[in-house]
Amino acid sequence: MPLQENFHIVTGGPGAGKTTLIERLAARGFATVEEAGRRIIREQRESGGMATHDGDRLAFRSLMFRDALTTYERMATLKGPVYFDRGLPDLMGYSRLIGAPVPEDLARAVAHYRYNRIVFVAPPWAEIYERDGERGQDFAEAVATHDAIRAAYAEAGYEPVPLPLAPVGERLDFVLDVSAQGAVRGAQSGSTPCSMPKTTGPSR
Repeated sequence: MPLQENFHIVTGGPGAGKTTLIERLAARGFATVEEAGRRIIREQRESGGMATHDGDRLAFRSLMFRDALTTYERMATLKGPVYFDRGLPDLMGYSRLIGAPVPEDLARAVAHYRYNRIVFVAPPWAEIYERDGERGQDFAEAVATHDAIRAAYAEAGYEPVPLPLAPVGERLDFVLDVSAQGAVRGAQSGSTPCSMPKTTGPSR
């Protein structure tokens, strides 16, 4: 499958503000993909299932893997920018976080289903970190998750770019500016650039 330069990933450890950023991007009219892990945890709790981070972690990873593949293929028809709350390489990092080997089918998928080479990483941010009903990890585990995920993206050939420790509006501007610069670089290098955004929200 060709590189999807219009697929932009926002990732990092839990509680670092990435989901808030994704929600702000959606409010500006961009296509976005929510984090599968939180939705799966909600569904598992509602159904009495055990495929969660606090339960059967391998089953949890399997459900997230299946969801990531389905979502990638569903969004592949879009021409404009798409912002993902996590991507397939996250599951490589998650595997190492829980001490499990990376399955061969996951490694193949990471090599085959490609996103924009620039990946936005939300650094650990103690001042805003909070636990909730779906986020049970303490801050130390949040930092370990960030480190594992960032390393996984670098290993997979991506360029992790840290988000500034700044209000969401500044982060939004940062992501849009870097995404636009990436499109220009892609055009100059001869690859297919991503389409520039058409938003339904207020202009920047």
